[in-house]
Amino acid sequence: MYQQITYEVDGPSAVITLNRPEALNALTNNMMEELKHALSIAEKDPSIVGIILTGAGRGFCSGMDMNALDSQASGGDLHDGVALRKLDADPGDKAMGSDFEIAFTYILSIRKPIIAAVNGAAAGLGMSISLLCDMRFAAQKAKFVTAFSHRGLVAEHGQSWLLPRLIGPSKALDLFWSSRKVEAEEALAMGMVNRVFAADELIPQAKAYIQNLADHCAPGSMKVMKQQVYRHLNMSLGESMRETTTLMDASLVHEDFNEGVKSYLEKRPPNFSKIEF
Repeated sequence: MYQQITYEVDGPSAVITLNRPEALNALTNNMMEELKHALSIAEKDPSIVGIILTGAGRGFCSGMDMNALDSQASGGDLHDGVALRKLDADPGDKAMGSDFEIAFTYILSIRKPIIAAVNGAAAGLGMSISLLCDMRFAAQKAKFVTAFSHRGLVAEHGQSWLLPRLIGPSKALDLFWSSRKVEAEEALAMGMVNRVFAADELIPQAKAYIQNLADHCAPGSMKVMKQQVYRHLNMSLGESMRETTTLMDASLVHEDFNEGVKSYLEKRPPNFSKIEF
């Protein structure tokens, strides 16, 4: 189905791989269209508990394809020299609100956990996409670079909102202004990534994490908690507490709560309901 990404299902994990290794997986409009479609497919598959996004070859994603950027800088359209394939894709929960309907912010509204398995360089828009995922697992050779100041650009694609929340304003400004490369261990120390692994362990560890979620955690609970975290970043404490109270009341009468208590008392794995829509 896809020309510039691959899609694989392995148990409860869907693995989406940006697949232009000769260009360090630089993004084209077609690749972005395919990525959105694949995320929608994974989100709607009740057998999928979590999604892994990674890159083919030695890079995660080097940002927007420079040929497309050159066309844009010259006053042309942002394209990759081939006709755009429009795919029917509408991922994410529209109830999250308009904050999550601008450009790539739809990734934050997808109802399932997304792990960016950063196998190499993540630059510019590629770094933005990794930040929009819920967690980042990095290979030891991974590198992050904002790149915008070196192109005469500003902090784009949600980075000015995301990065200060992850690492703090002054560290974020350092990375924006200098566009210096941040290697995996430094990214871990500053809170940009969650785990660092040897390259050959990166995808297996991401799959193992999702398998653990599938074995022990209610998909419905994870869906709501993801929505709480991102929506409440835009709310006051009181507003978020009122919404949480409503959600908590609903969870107490949901079948998953009954199953969670029973499985604990009976010392057996839980059998939670899948997300279906």
